[in-house]
Amino acid sequence: MADYRGRKVVIIGLGLTGLSCVDFFLAQGVTPRVMDTRVSPPGLDKLPAQVERYTGGLNSDWLLAADLIVASPGMALAHPALSEAADAGVEIVGDIELFCREAQAPIVAITGSNGKSTVTTLVGEMARAAGWQVGVGGNIGLPALSLLKSPAQLYVLELSSFQLETTFSLKAAAATILNVTEDHMDRYPLGMQQYRAAKLRIYENARVCVVNADDGMTMPVRGADARCVSFGVDFGDYHLNRQQGATWLRVKGEKVLNTDEMKLVGQHNYTNALAALALADAVGLPRASSLAALTSFTGLAHRFQLAHEANGVRWINDSKATNVGSTEAALNGLQVNGRLWLLLGGDGKSADFTPLARYVQDEKVRLYCFGRDGDALAALRPDNAVRTETMDQAMALIAPQVQPGDMVLLSPACASLDQFRNFEQRGDRFAQLAKELG
Repeated sequence: MADYRGRKVVIIGLGLTGLSCVDFFLAQGVTPRVMDTRVSPPGLDKLPAQVERYTGGLNSDWLLAADLIVASPGMALAHPALSEAADAGVEIVGDIELFCREAQAPIVAITGSNGKSTVTTLVGEMARAAGWQVGVGGNIGLPALSLLKSPAQLYVLELSSFQLETTFSLKAAAATILNVTEDHMDRYPLGMQQYRAAKLRIYENARVCVVNADDGMTMPVRGADARCVSFGVDFGDYHLNRQQGATWLRVKGEKVLNTDEMKLVGQHNYTNALAALALADAVGLPRASSLAALTSFTGLAHRFQLAHEANGVRWINDSKATNVGSTEAALNGLQVNGRLWLLLGGDGKSADFTPLARYVQDEKVRLYCFGRDGDALAALRPDNAVRTETMDQAMALIAPQVQPGDMVLLSPACASLDQFRNFEQRGDRFAQLAKELG
């Protein structure tokens, strides 16, 4: 455990994570300073009176006077004020680094462009099914430092590429990169390899690396090594096996679970289940309780979730699909009896949408595009796409046309921040409208 007494600490970014950092340092006898680029950031009212705060920008004098900066994941290390502090020898870390220095139980660390929230939650459920005390958080749910308040035999952390950039002391018992598809290109100007390099940090000092046999970008930089266990659709230590119309999860040649027994559906969810099982096996969770958790898990809110079903029409909320790869995963192998009414739109974060083109050419697909990047998405199929300003307008146009057997799918391939507070608010609005219109 690190000793921070006597250190001059500055925390950048409030919200739940920033407040968890403030609590952490106050408990160590250190009063940090806090700054946020927002004028009235969330959590400002919960900041203890003795903590100095600076809002509406960054205070360079404070940063240069610090000897430890704890930066929010949303703050790019390339920001000039942070670059200047780093050049002056100031240590810059994130909350995950603080957590890794303190954690006394094994850590399962999970990253990837898509599926990481599902896999993180699943591994947590597997641990609970085994009767283990488990702390689940990081990029979802509770901030990592808050997990230290309760005893745990295992920690399961979802980690973003941004969080990994400022993490140096992670020694995961098992770590995975589920996949690497284009995302956050506005943050990684050098492209995919820069984004991948941030994610690859998760494998440093890991005991077991769970890699995706179908995605070479998830391999350690020098290729698969003795630490690696693989999962994949048709290949890998953990893979899917199709026999007589049934799909099985298979581990090293042994069929362990018929997917018909799972509440999750879709090939992307079956591979998520394989990854979760590989991680659980790697840290010694009993296989029987892990499989029991797989059969009872109903999935995450806003992740290919049935929001409403009426008159033979299914309205599916996949608002958590905030990048192209996530929407591809939803559309790949999707079975719809009637028409698919597909809602795409929002802030594409400088992404290339062309990988979606092949999924929207089918005559059964009707494309509705909204928000900041609606024009670029509509260009995927100019003869067929309907362009609206908002999601509400698109749904109002779709509702009178649907027939039994149809599916209305919100899988936007974009962030929501151009029109919504977050993807949850977008998904809740979709579900509300589905019930009103359907």
